[in-house]
Amino acid sequence: MAVMTRVWLTDWEWLCCGDPFAVGDEVDFGIRSRAPGEHLVELLGPALAVTVDGIESHHEEEYPDRLRGRVVAIYSVAHEIIERRTLRRPGHGAPPTATMPAEGEDWPMTGKDLGNGVFVGTRPTRYVVETVPVPDSASLEPVRGVRLPEAQQDPPDAYVAEPADDAPGERRARSLAGWLVDVEERA
Repeated sequence: MAVMTRVWLTDWEWLCCGDPFAVGDEVDFGIRSRAPGEHLVELLGPALAVTVDGIESHHEEEYPDRLRGRVVAIYSVAHEIIERRTLRRPGHGAPPTATMPAEGEDWPMTGKDLGNGVFVGTRPTRYVVETVPVPDSASLEPVRGVRLPEAQQDPPDAYVAEPADDAPGERRARSLAGWLVDVEERA
């Protein structure tokens, strides 16, 4: 007898690694938890979070709780976020001993001169960006798979922002949060 199980996959784990899969494929997921935690309830909203039967993970450890079965549906989950840009100040994203650059100037470059005209370095931006999720703003979009080759991937529309400028302030955007995967689990 088959059981339908909905599994949450986090964007940060699956955007970097994990085997690609599509609707109709057989999967074997390590399940970290069978109950959504507070963070997932905040992200998805209570009505959607209650439909989640398992939280997949494959980075930190090998989980003995396994979910094996055939994928019957995949939904990308996007949510609204607010990006807040504030001017970087010494002690607030810059070293406490840093001297604030004059208005219109960049923070100084730190790095190393490797010789022959090669310099490796970094420079912090003038702003610290804080990302705040908007509660109960999750939306689902059916997709064909997760980590599919570019030619098979659904059109990217999970991150749509207002026109960007590099000034302080706020802007709203939609951001990919993860995937809900419906699996016909074999008992």
